[in-house]
Amino acid sequence: MEIYTDLSAIRQPFVRAHVTIGNFDGVHLGHQKLFDHVVARARQDQGTSVAVTFDPHPLKVLSPKGIRLISTTEQKIELIERAGIEALVIIPFSREVAVTTAEDFVDQVLLKRLGMCDLVVGYDYAMGKGRQGDTDFLHRRGAEKGFSVLVMPAHFEQGQLVSSSRIRELVAAGKMRDVRRLLGRYYQIRGDVQWGRQRGGKLLGFPTANLNLSEEDLCPKRGVYVTQVTYDGRQYGGVSNIGYNPTFGDTSLVAETHIFDFNADIYGRPLKINLLRHLRGEITFDGPDALANQIRRDIQVAHKVLAKERQRKLIGYQAAEAR
Repeated sequence: MEIYTDLSAIRQPFVRAHVTIGNFDGVHLGHQKLFDHVVARARQDQGTSVAVTFDPHPLKVLSPKGIRLISTTEQKIELIERAGIEALVIIPFSREVAVTTAEDFVDQVLLKRLGMCDLVVGYDYAMGKGRQGDTDFLHRRGAEKGFSVLVMPAHFEQGQLVSSSRIRELVAAGKMRDVRRLLGRYYQIRGDVQWGRQRGGKLLGFPTANLNLSEEDLCPKRGVYVTQVTYDGRQYGGVSNIGYNPTFGDTSLVAETHIFDFNADIYGRPLKINLLRHLRGEITFDGPDALANQIRRDIQVAHKVLAKERQRKLIGYQAAEAR
């Protein structure tokens, strides 16, 4: 996938560009439907599939409260590439960009710069100053300028509307199985392993890999989770505590993960952690022994959850093979 972070880097329009545009936070199943259609239409037309997004998210610039994002830009790029998109255009968003009219954005960016012949958007999409470029506008502009427009309907999974805002609510509530249903994958946190207070191994007998979290970012419900940990291309089971470790009176928000069957020095190395299930909230224990006993019980439950997950994947794989 070719990635452009500056419109001026696009020297000439793409060949018959089939375009979708949006913020794509989380790249959930609804977004994936958009990408599937763009890729299929581009292939049928021997054109180029193009996704257009913005960084930072417009609400980070325009809203005093900002927005807590499901995915980082790095994750979003990975997931869009996995969807088969051939070119990703990331437009740096600013207040100057925000006042661009819908007419100018279509004419100067989508048509002149990208060479768009076909546009696929979600049912609630709107572009340009004051969000005046809604789907009715896009249909009219398409008829005037000669490009086709496909508006995708809302996507539901088991009766739930798939939307970034709904997924943020579910993440904050710790409802990770519902999150997986709407994302099409597990919710993931990632970062470089930080030095902790060295209590996990020495004091409790359960060494942990620690990732610092920001309260300004989307943070899952505090507590203990069953997790899958990816390090250096391999996946391990684990349990993670997300919170402040009240037993020891800590004040920093941290994800502390005990990785099963793992013994390596990974300080400063990147780690990816999938959150499978919220087991319990944070508890203030009487001391290290009570905390260690609870961790043992959490680990026992986690092994059962992970075994069921392996069985679910095996059944899904066998079903796919049978088809």
